[in-house]
Amino acid sequence: MIDHTVADFSLPATGGRTFTLSACQGSPVVLYFYPKDSTPGCTTEARQFRDLHPQFTAAGAIVVGVSRDSIRSHENFKARQELPFDLLSDADELLCTSFSVIKMKSMYGRQVRGIERSTFAIDRQGVLRREWRGVKVDGHAQEVLEFVTQL
Repeated sequence: MIDHTVADFSLPATGGRTFTLSACQGSPVVLYFYPKDSTPGCTTEARQFRDLHPQFTAAGAIVVGVSRDSIRSHENFKARQELPFDLLSDADELLCTSFSVIKMKSMYGRQVRGIERSTFAIDRQGVLRREWRGVKVDGHAQEVLEFVTQL
């Protein structure tokens, strides 16, 4: 799966924009999928990407978060956490499906469909160079940053 060109996609983004992968040619892209806005793990993860954002920017990288939440939910989450990057709404699960991040998960003893916390590093030519699946939040953004600075 790694070292293949990622198919172009467009999704609604915060700030009234549309994010299109092909518009990022020439910059590495960090695409991180997370389960839900304003939940403890997702908030911690977003804050870690936020706190390292100046270093991602210095490396020329574009960071975007993706979940199935609505743009309205994303706007509130982004404002509360002061996130300097866009969040994308994949309500139809098209991008989640293409990256195979929808999994059956156990929540309070019940099986539910949800996003498995995953991150993908795409190089300046649009080629997938690394994926992290089943991510543990602590230290993850730093690990991604270290990888991206070498792209």
